[in-house]
Amino acid sequence: MGSAALAAAAQAQGTRKIISISSNNGLRATARAVELMKSGADTLDAVIAGVNINEEDPEDDSVGYGGLPNEEGVVELDACVMHGPTRRAGSVASVRGIKTPSKIAKLVMEQTDHIMLVGEGALRFAKAFGFREENLLTEKSRLAWLTWKQSQRDAGGHNNWTDGLDAPPAKTAAALRAAFPEATGEMLASAWDRAANPVTGTINCLGLNAKGEMSGVTTTSGLSWKIPGRVGDSPIIGAGLFVDPDIGAAGSTGRGEENIRVAGAHTVVENMRHGLTPHEAVLECLKRISRNYGDDLKRLEAFDINCYCLRKDGAFAGGLAVERAAETRSGAGEVDVCGERQQ
Repeated sequence: MGSAALAAAAQAQGTRKIISISSNNGLRATARAVELMKSGADTLDAVIAGVNINEEDPEDDSVGYGGLPNEEGVVELDACVMHGPTRRAGSVASVRGIKTPSKIAKLVMEQTDHIMLVGEGALRFAKAFGFREENLLTEKSRLAWLTWKQSQRDAGGHNNWTDGLDAPPAKTAAALRAAFPEATGEMLASAWDRAANPVTGTINCLGLNAKGEMSGVTTTSGLSWKIPGRVGDSPIIGAGLFVDPDIGAAGSTGRGEENIRVAGAHTVVENMRHGLTPHEAVLECLKRISRNYGDDLKRLEAFDINCYCLRKDGAFAGGLAVERAAETRSGAGEVDVCGERQQ
């Protein structure tokens, strides 16, 4: 299923199923969420614990610790949560120094009369509740950022972050190895790839328990090399995430600006409210994004946008805007684990 893969896990229990779906970087998250829901954990606690695996993993450069930084080399994180049983929500944006913004978003929901905190205010709030501030930039992500910095050129081919004009000619790859002697070949290759192909990151995770309760979370380090303070759809209730326990839940990954323009997650849930299947609901939302570009395939191929949804009866779907106006995969009463369909 490529970049729009659904990582889903489910467990039959009585007449209902415990289900968690996520973006294609969420296999571990869904497994953890299902495990916790099976043991009786709250749906929101379960999906947050799931994405915490990614947020705390320095090898995952799309979220949390080790996420790719902004253009100044600083990691800025966004997240939001929605708790279906109480219909409450919390969100944080442009948070620095705390690797698990999903936990702070839940704290905003539970411990304030607000929905969203941002920037320095969100950091002070988290520290007041005992969160420890730390440097989130790993050596792997720092290398990718510096490689990107050194790849920039003016019209004359000059860059102040590389050797001076009076330096002897050197091959780029050799210069990079000399600048980062401790880096492995794999790290250098990854840095080049990230510099040339900036990622949007993000993980969305939705959960449904045996009682029919639903919750969701979306968390990200945002667009690589972004302008400091840029916020995409991930912490925006109704864009990066929306949960209505009467209908279902939806989330998104990819280029947040496009999803905000169509209020993606809310649109998908409202589509299901009006009778569309999860497959149809995702497709219709993605068609709106396509229409914003005049259905111009060349322009649509320039970015990545993915939608995911879970209906209250356990039916689910995921899709991406690419090649055609949209492409989806769905399942109802089945489990879709990384493209392997199981009964």
